[in-house]
Amino acid sequence: MAIVAHFDLELHQMDVKTAFLNGDLDEEVYMEQPIGFVEVGKEDLVCKLNKSIYGLKQASRQWYLKFDKIITQNGFKEIQLIDAYI
Repeated sequence: MAIVAHFDLELHQMDVKTAFLNGDLDEEVYMEQPIGFVEVGKEDLVCKLNKSIYGLKQASRQWYLKFDKIITQNGFKEIQLIDAYI
């Protein structure tokens, strides 16, 4: 915001709904079966996650990595001094 104000720039903001659900996992992560979805006789089975979910410790990092890749592919460059994009 300080850079925008200093240089009298125009600022656009956005919100990515369910952002953390879009992160790609780079390791195998398993979870217990969700309540209400446990099959009778298969209570000891677990679920393998294909994508990040809210509450997963690495969810924010995985979203950042995906966002960084997409925004860089679209021609934005990171300002190394402050970890921002222009």
